[in-house]
Amino acid sequence: MKVKVCGMREPGNIQEIAAMQPDYFGFIFFQGSKRYAAEHIDQHFISGLPGSIKKVGVFVNEGVEEIKRLTHTYGFDLVQLHGRETPLQCKELKDSGLQVVKAFSVDESFDFHNILPYESSCNFFLFDTRGKNYGGNGVTFDWKLLQNYTSDIPYFLSGGLNLENIRGINNLKLKPFAIDVNSGFELEPGLKDVQAIKELLELRNQNQL
Repeated sequence: MKVKVCGMREPGNIQEIAAMQPDYFGFIFFQGSKRYAAEHIDQHFISGLPGSIKKVGVFVNEGVEEIKRLTHTYGFDLVQLHGRETPLQCKELKDSGLQVVKAFSVDESFDFHNILPYESSCNFFLFDTRGKNYGGNGVTFDWKLLQNYTSDIPYFLSGGLNLENIRGINNLKLKPFAIDVNSGFELEPGLKDVQAIKELLELRNQNQL
């Protein structure tokens, strides 16, 4: 299982965790987020990170052309769309050569049929917990709801993941392609707990996830 560490912002913190080789880093380019990365890192810093770590630009209701521009500037490998982006917008980005992750906010009322129009325009889906913020709410949703997911598109699991609950992923019938961790592995917004990330990656390396 792949591991994505999202909400990365502090250069020293990023370098410490990069040395542990997670699979993905997520950089949030949404000014409404407490983990907004643009004011803390530049394209030269990101390009200096190990090539084995895929860099994900996270956007919320951003225009397609601006996403393309920022992706080119920062050298992102994937774009993650966390707002109300349409299948057509996703397709335009995918057709331009980008890998697209479309996020959906899940609660008891979520209808998994709503993702079907996105299947041809996305490489991955991401399921997060519906809350007041666009991600980073620190709350899990009922993973039993994933029994209603029937698509062949691989998915990232997000929403309130921490060292206490993460082993429960092994009980899922349809396991995620990757887990996306953020607030449950932080000392404060944008600053990750290095020791907790180390323990997480050790579990991954020991095939316990």
